[in-house]
Order: sequence, then structure tokens, then C-alpha cells
Amino acid sequence: MRDNSSNTERQPPRWDLTSIYPGLDSDDYKNAKQDLSNLTAAARKVVGDKATRDRDPAAWLVETIEAINLLRSRFESLYAYAYVNYSVDTTDPLAAQEIGALEEAALPLKRVETEFRNNLADIATDFSALCTSRPELAEYELFYREELELQQHQMSPEMEDLAADLSRSGGEAWSRLQSSVSSTLERVWNRETGERKTVTQLRTLAFSPDRETRKRAFELELEAWQEMEIPLSHALNGVKGFTDTLNKRRNYATTLERSLKQSRITPAVLSALIDAMEESLPAFRRYLKTKARLLGVEKLAFYDLFAPVGEGEPKEWSFAEASSFISTHFGAFTEDLKAYADKAFAQAWIDAEPRSGKVGGAYCISFPEQGESRILANFAGSSRDVSTLAHELGHGYHHHLVKDLSPIHQDYPMTLAETASIFAETLVTDKALQLLDGAARLEFLEASLQDSTQVIVDILSRFYFESELMQRRGDHELSPNELCEMMRVAQKRSYGDALDPEGLHPYMWAVKGHYYRQDLAFYNFPYAFGLLFGLGLYGAYLETPGDFPRHYREVLEATGKLDAVELTRRSGFDIETKEFWQSGLAVIAGQIEQFENDAKEFEA
Repeated sequence: MRDNSSNTERQPPRWDLTSIYPGLDSDDYKNAKQDLSNLTAAARKVVGDKATRDRDPAAWLVETIEAINLLRSRFESLYAYAYVNYSVDTTDPLAAQEIGALEEAALPLKRVETEFRNNLADIATDFSALCTSRPELAEYELFYREELELQQHQMSPEMEDLAADLSRSGGEAWSRLQSSVSSTLERVWNRETGERKTVTQLRTLAFSPDRETRKRAFELELEAWQEMEIPLSHALNGVKGFTDTLNKRRNYATTLERSLKQSRITPAVLSALIDAMEESLPAFRRYLKTKARLLGVEKLAFYDLFAPVGEGEPKEWSFAEASSFISTHFGAFTEDLKAYADKAFAQAWIDAEPRSGKVGGAYCISFPEQGESRILANFAGSSRDVSTLAHELGHGYHHHLVKDLSPIHQDYPMTLAETASIFAETLVTDKALQLLDGAARLEFLEASLQDSTQVIVDILSRFYFESELMQRRGDHELSPNELCEMMRVAQKRSYGDALDPEGLHPYMWAVKGHYYRQDLAFYNFPYAFGLLFGLGLYGAYLETPGDFPRHYREVLEATGKLDAVELTRRSGFDIETKEFWQSGLAVIAGQIEQFENDAKEFEA
């Protein structure tokens, strides 16, 4: 294993993957991939064992669950390994090839799932009766109920097989087009030197302290998106048309209905969440107007949302300083969380060095078979980078707590996936705000509010847009002009008078890859759910800190075993009421009030 300690002070680390597999061309990886087909064949044999199913349904279900767990664990670890290799070097042809090969290998897995659900429906009975003879089934009640529900929305095996096969050249192909365009689309930045910047690089200039730089980058970005609006509008129409057709064939009333089931929430939860978000908008608009005054402008444009505020140079964090700060304040909550973070730092589980060929942003990914995680970040030393690192370590801690559970129970919905990350990030942000002062505190606080604004205000605009998009797409294909106007309307509805109506981003439908996920529509509201649930838990921790770490572990460990309503009810929350969501929003409202007070010292 590579020792990163010597270069930690000089530059952020790169990760070590050798404990997963030695390499994509190694015998270990190739043998594991070959064995995947054996596990698939074995699972299909168990699933199709009619004799055992008829004679002893409980025994058949136990054997089938075991086979599915083995299959999921192997596939997810292999795919994660191919993806992490690709994400740090998108020019690596072998990594791209392996991702494609594993997507093809996933088709037989989908056949196993389809056949299992149909066979399960044939023996559908009182679940408690099955548990009488095999008590170990009791913890799989949610899995049992969800699989039967999915069977009710399942086409014939032949049709499901065809849909899975076609999706690679249908919905997923449109998604790859958007990804390819967005990663290569560029504009000339410096005409004298010929320097060019991709739209991704142009978007990073939104963090520049110079408004003219931000504005010029924004205008070039819009110009670039406009150049590609026709192919991207066809891609978006293609993805949403594909999704709409499949959901209708599967007898879902709407695509949103399926998204709610994927998120393990009820319509009442979504309604309460959206209502609370809408009622919070005046506070967010006050924050944005205060920021405008700090920047010395009458009204913010879209390109001002991420502009730094305050006077003087912002604090620059070294990776070593950030890791020490995070570890210390994780430890103030629980030694268990600190121990996980220290292990991730010490064993090179984090790739934080920005470099050419590496994807932007940050993520945490797990390897179920090995019981490990890896974190990708692009650490440049800002306070936002510190928060992001804490956020991703929170995801890793969540993976750590469930790593010894069955793979089925390591699978939790996106609504609950953000719980640990938001909580961990808030631990660090809250402590930083207590320890820092002056411009440093204002910077850290404003970075936190930028993130919250994106997750509440901007996510709301994306939800409005996608709701309108799915409604109209059922009638006709939408033109680029129609898509841009819908996005402007959605942004005006959420940002209100806090943004200059002439400075909106009409091409956000082209920017966000989330819209192009064929099998995961409405990839927006779960972020707001995760933020506010995490903040709700943090508020509970502040009220009763003594026994909270134990309760917190229990919540995270149950995220794959219970639906969101039941899980949160056990925590003493009712997420079908607006009041619960308002409690999380109250934490942000307190930060906005603090920001308004601190800003008085720095207003231009």
C-alpha cells in the first residue's frame, strides 16, 4: 500500500485501490468477472427451482435471497472498481471498455430479478407464516413487500428483457451523449494564446472574485450550450420519452409515482416537503439580497450565486489541516466516526488531488465484497472543499456501518443516502463557525448557505421544471426554445425577486446530467429530503447529545431495512407533516440570520 504521509503537506493524496483488485488487467479482477457469470447461472437455477418453491416456499426464499446477495455483492464491487478507475482517468480506454462490458453483464442479472419476482408472486402469502419456519426471513420484510410491488408493475419476462437490452442503445445512449457533450464542449477563453476552456471549466469560474470574469465565463457557457441545444434537446426528449413509455407499460400512473416508490416515501411526504421548502423561500431570498449588497450589486445574476464574499484573501486549507480539523470534530461526536475517518486518511482511501483527466465534483463509492469505500474529491484548499470532504466521509461512515449486513440491506434509497453525509458536514461546519471569526467565519458560513440554497431553492426550480417536462413530454417533443422558457419560469418561481430576471440560466436543462438518467427520474427532491432529515437529526443531537450517537448508528444501520416513513417514525419524527421539515429549515434560517448580522461589518 502506498504511503501518502510524505506528500500530504505538499498536495492532496491519491487513493490506493490494490486492496480491491491489483488492476483492471490483473488475474484477480478477470477471475472475479468470469465468476460473475457463474454466480448469475447459480442464482437463476435457485430462482427457477419450482420443486423446492412448491414444497417449502420459505426454504426457497432463503436460498434465493442468499444467491441474490452473492450476485449483487460481486457485480457492485466489480462495477465500482471499473468506475473509480475511469473517474480518475477518463481517457483510459480499458476502464471505459470494462464499464461497457459490465453493463452488458448486468442484463442476465435483470433476468434473474424478473423471474424471481414472478415466482415470488406465485407463492405470495402472509409473510409472518414464512417467518414461522425460517425466522431469519423476518429482517427481509421490506424486501419481500417491495419485490411483490415491483412484480405488479412488471411486464412479461420477454418484454423486460427487451427493455433492459434496448435501454443500452436507447435511454442510456442519450445519457452518454449528454455526458460526452458536456465533458468536451468548449470555448476560446484567451484569443491571444488560443487557450480554450470546457463548459465545466467555465462553470468553475463562477467562484471567481472578479465579476467581469464570472460574467464572461457565464456568457461563453451559454453560447456553448446554445450551439449544442438541438442534439441535447433530442437527447432529453429521448430519455424522457423512453422513461414515460416504460412507466406507462408498467402501469404507473405517472413517472413521479415510480420515483416516490424508488425513494421509499409517500405522496404525503413529498407534499409536506415541497410545501415547507416553498414557505422557506423568503428567508433564502433575504440571504441572496444580503449577498448582493456585499458584492456591491443591485441584484444577483445567476453567475453571482457562487461568488466569494468578504474582504481579504479567503483562508486556504492544506489537506493535512483539513483532515486534522475533520478528525478532531468527528471525535467530539463519537470515537467511532473519528476512527473511520482516520482509517480513510491513513489507508489512502481518498483521491483528492485535482488533475487532468479526472472527473469533477466528489463522490463516495462502496465495495460490498471487500467491505471498503473510496472517496473522490477535488481538494483545492477552500472552506467548501473542507465541507465537501466531511460530507463524503459521512457517506463512507454510513457504508462502514452497514458493510457487515447483507448486500440487500446495504441498498438504501437516495432520500436516506444523504443522511450521514449531511450530518457529518454539519458537525464540521457548525464547529468551524464557532471557532472562526471575521472574514474567515463569513466565508465558511456563506459557503454553507450557498450549498443549502442549491439544495432547497435551485432543487425546487429543478423539480418544477421536471414536473412540467414530464407533463408536456407525454404530448409532444419539446423544442430548445420551449425547454429554455420552462427553465426560466421555474427559476423565477423559486428564486423570485432575488435574481435579476435578465441573468438567469435557461440552459440548466442541458447542464444537469440528472435529467438524463433514464431509470432515475426526479433526481432532485431526494437531495432536499436528505439535507433536511440530516439537519433534523442534528437538531435532535443538540437537544439530547448524551445517548444520541447510539441512536444515530441504529438509524443508519436500518436505512436498508425500513422505508423512510417507518425509519423516521422510529426516530420520533413524522415526515408526512410540514412541521418536521420546518425544523430542518429552521437550522438554515438561523444561519441566514447569523449571516445577515455578520455581513453588516463587510457590506460594500
